[in-house]
Amino acid sequence: MTRKYTIKDIAKIAGVSKGTVDRVLHKRGKVSQKALERVNAVLNEIDYKPNLLARSLKNTKEFHICVVLPNYKEDAFWLPSYKGILEAIHEFASFGVRIEAFFFKPNNIESFIDVNQKVLELSPNAVLLTPLFYKETVKIVNNYSASNIIVSKFNNQLEIENTKNFVGQDLFQSGRIAASLMKIITPKNCNIAIIHIDEDYNNSIHMQEKEKGFRTYFSELKNTNYRLSTFSSKNTDLQNTLNDILKSSKNLTGIFVTTSKTYMVAEIIKEKNIKIIGYDLLDQNIEYLKKNLISFLIHQNPKKQVFLGLTYLVEHLLFNKEIPSKSLIPIDIINAENLELYLQ
Repeated sequence: MTRKYTIKDIAKIAGVSKGTVDRVLHKRGKVSQKALERVNAVLNEIDYKPNLLARSLKNTKEFHICVVLPNYKEDAFWLPSYKGILEAIHEFASFGVRIEAFFFKPNNIESFIDVNQKVLELSPNAVLLTPLFYKETVKIVNNYSASNIIVSKFNNQLEIENTKNFVGQDLFQSGRIAASLMKIITPKNCNIAIIHIDEDYNNSIHMQEKEKGFRTYFSELKNTNYRLSTFSSKNTDLQNTLNDILKSSKNLTGIFVTTSKTYMVAEIIKEKNIKIIGYDLLDQNIEYLKKNLISFLIHQNPKKQVFLGLTYLVEHLLFNKEIPSKSLIPIDIINAENLELYLQ
């Protein structure tokens, strides 16, 4: 990594005072020609680029931002999100911004509530939240708002009052894109299964939006008779669920998995000639994509979602910069042919 030089470092190398370096950098006050030449020589040698954000920072107050998300050690989908948090911590630490991550158990409402209560008691300036559970999130957000804590969301696009921002994908549109891909790779008028894994469907808006987009696309097609069926299953019961689906759907040729657990379906039906479309670049998903046992993955870029959400909050706290109400990131379609571009 390129070393970051401080004014103190530059002054020591140039053999001048820190005040002299400051005057040269900011072009203010008097500096002798000899000192100017020394400082500029050092700046050229180290290829010094001033951090404009740091230069404009006048507020010395420390800010505290908490990120609430599922535990990446229990669900690998969230590991890139954690890496995005670490990147933001490194990026903004020198500006008096403290960023902390708080993890709840995936698909566990009680854990979600408990962790958010702990964060509320810390009274941070802002919270970046993964709102997996709709009903519980509404109450939690209202509690934060009552304590004058700013709340932004990522990954799950819920229309909730008292939140500043959402960063993520248009989930309805991602469902439509999955449907358009499925139409290309399956025969006309076939049976297609939509599978939700390890989620409370009635309380999970993100899954509902994906399915809605998927179904809407097929409903708009003319002169076709695709038959769509929806199934929900726990991870532990997926084998039985798929066996039942295969028995009841003799002409099943496509499966749309609405979560990152696509690889579980691919493993169970790998001997069948059934096309699978799902989400996210988990290692297991990548393995089956390379083998063409998964046809397409939709990349949701959770690392970018978190980093962008935190950047908006930091800039708002430091400079009172307006936070956009919605920041939609591109919906990337990955197959075996372009996979390497996303792994670099």
